[in-house]
Amino acid sequence: MRDHDLPARERRTRGKRRFDDDEQLFLKRGRAAEPALADPDAEPDPDTGERWSSWDDAVHGPQPHPEWLVTELAAKDTELGMLKTGKEADVHLVRRAVPGTDRSCLLAAKRYRDPQHRLFHRDAGYLEGRRVRRSRENRAMAGRTAFGRQMIAGQWAAAEFAALARLWEVGARYGTITVPYPVQLRGTELMLEFLGDQEEGLAAPRLAQLRPEAGELRELWGQLVDALVVLARAGLAHGDLSPYNLLVHAGRLVLIDLPQVVDVVANPQGPEFLARDVRVVATWFAARGLPAADADPAALSALLLREAGIR
Repeated sequence: MRDHDLPARERRTRGKRRFDDDEQLFLKRGRAAEPALADPDAEPDPDTGERWSSWDDAVHGPQPHPEWLVTELAAKDTELGMLKTGKEADVHLVRRAVPGTDRSCLLAAKRYRDPQHRLFHRDAGYLEGRRVRRSRENRAMAGRTAFGRQMIAGQWAAAEFAALARLWEVGARYGTITVPYPVQLRGTELMLEFLGDQEEGLAAPRLAQLRPEAGELRELWGQLVDALVVLARAGLAHGDLSPYNLLVHAGRLVLIDLPQVVDVVANPQGPEFLARDVRVVATWFAARGLPAADADPAALSALLLREAGIR
């Protein structure tokens, strides 16, 4: 079929897509929200702390949905407490369950703060190559007006959700799952797979909290290299990688906190962000005893750039 025989929309999307284009198309793939059975924004029950599940009017993660995920419209969400507080967002523990059944799951709800109380550090560099299509929004974001800050906040949430969905799909294809499953996006709230003790509700430890023995250290480094290759094949760099945003769950290394994910091709600073990510984690592993020849930042950076198709 020749290009001029295709619908205009398909002609525009032929060829290699940039990350921001994939992000917009992914978000549009979510089905139109059906009328909710109850208002998920209603105040929780003062006695039980429950509210109706927000699944029905959210953008959903990649299909097929995991078997453990509760998607029934009769489910209710119960706030169980705070998991983590940060500069840009707070993470809460939520149990989603269907009353009167044994169907339940734990979720991590990441909620970005309102523009007046949010501190997005170094956001100008990260947002290069991730542009919205209307000039008014671009000018507002560049000028950091109140409206522009709100636009940036929305981009952080949408970018993290789209990156998680994309990396989950790429990881599934290569048999290397490197991120928590992205359950849903609703406004600036992300619902993610909870990684940790399901009975106690204790989150998996960060890599920075561990002191692995030599064999485990080498195994974790190998998993990290595999994870970074998955990112590079998707044309991405984490952008703020450190031992503090790597979890170790059931012997598996998992990347978290990706709102600042960088398109290494579209962003002029992309290769620099990638190289910095590698330097930070390689330094940590070398300080814990991994031989310098194994944790060579220059060699790993070169490998990742080749995987991304840059060199």
